[in-house]
Amino acid sequence: MDYDHSPPPFGHEPQSAVSWGAVVAGAVAALAMAFVLMALAAGFGLKFAQPWPGGPAPFADFTPTVGAAMIVAQVLSAALGGYLAGRLRTKWLNVHDHEVHFRDTAHGLLAWALSTVAGVAFVALVAPPAAQIANAAAALDPGELLRQANIAAQVSLFMAIGLLLSAFIACVAAAIGGLRRDEMHRVFWEPHRRPAPL
Repeated sequence: MDYDHSPPPFGHEPQSAVSWGAVVAGAVAALAMAFVLMALAAGFGLKFAQPWPGGPAPFADFTPTVGAAMIVAQVLSAALGGYLAGRLRTKWLNVHDHEVHFRDTAHGLLAWALSTVAGVAFVALVAPPAAQIANAAAALDPGELLRQANIAAQVSLFMAIGLLLSAFIACVAAAIGGLRRDEMHRVFWEPHRRPAPL
């Protein structure tokens, strides 16, 4: 049985190329997953900075193991957020497959960017009390300043690696989510297609 494969009518798309609802949903899920993974890592004895006022000085006992755990948390969170951003996006009609793939990837990157900016803003709000504690301790022991500078450099290195890797993973996960969405769309609509007239 032949199906109607006539080309769609030309014209502009009725909706935006960015589905902000899917981006926000992916970003919120990624941010929540990051906090869950940080709490889980703290439960296993890794000393992350606590993202609430009155906690210990951030990364006072930073080690490469803590850095690796940070990267894993970033990557897993970004994968979840990216997948959801790609999967929850409304399917576009009359768009080439290559454009769909690009847009899904872009949605993963946007979800990652939004969750990163929101996380940085949240940490900036709660970090000053911990920084004041660390500065007071450094004033009592000037040798501690050099140690804090070394730790800050290590934290920055691991965080930058984690951010770059998680951005890539969010894009890949969004593309996978988009492929799965389109596959489910085809599975649902294939039996409902009208046969082409003879």
